[in-house]
Amino acid sequence: MSEARPARVVVTRPAEQAGPWIEQLRARGIDALPLPLIAIVPVADPAALVAAWQSLPHRRLVVFVSANAVRHFFAARPADSAWPASLLAAAPGAGTARALRDAGIAAAALIAPAVDAARFDSESLWERLGERDWADARVLVVRGGGGRDWLAERLTEAGAAVDRVDAYARAVPTLDAAGQARLEGLAQAADVVWLFSSAQAVAHLEQAAGRGRWGGASAVATHPRIAARARQAGFGRVFEADAGLDAVVACIQSIGP
Repeated sequence: MSEARPARVVVTRPAEQAGPWIEQLRARGIDALPLPLIAIVPVADPAALVAAWQSLPHRRLVVFVSANAVRHFFAARPADSAWPASLLAAAPGAGTARALRDAGIAAAALIAPAVDAARFDSESLWERLGERDWADARVLVVRGGGGRDWLAERLTEAGAAVDRVDAYARAVPTLDAAGQARLEGLAQAADVVWLFSSAQAVAHLEQAAGRGRWGGASAVATHPRIAARARQAGFGRVFEADAGLDAVVACIQSIGP
């Protein structure tokens, strides 16, 4: 494939996560710019999070679906609560695992996909979790605004009692006049690659800019489900890449004119 690089790559991650990605992509020679298409907001009522913290001494495992789930869950920790030393924490990817270590979770208590895993997602995490006996274990899944239940279903099938709690909510970001103008300009540009790490970001793009405008545009998606959603939205070319920086950069650099 051509070695030509796209002129611009639009990072659609939430604002809290877009910054590091922009810096790392630019350090690799890629002209990246942020356009967050998901806003991460606290849940309206933290009572369920407080109750979840109080339940931790009776659990064997807590699964965090994302780094945002980690940050918002620990931000809601009551002053009289602590993470039990014997409690395991599970992460589907490197970013979530890093957030757990930053929150003080010991490496011995952390379960995550192998560093050389083909993908970093629920399926890869289950390959590690499925090696253990979860019969009669009480498990908590910390997520944001609902989400995919595949991993919770596997744990239930393995005999675990699984509860779920929303640590944050996802919302459509509010664009000011300048942001809307930037979006319109990008929607009309032929030299842009859209980088999606969430199918919801694709849906929000359609809400903000309309449907049927993406036939001449390219997208890089970090999971097959996200790629399928981008194709559904009408993106003319959709490429799949693993979620890690190296894989994303290699995919972007392989896209020709």
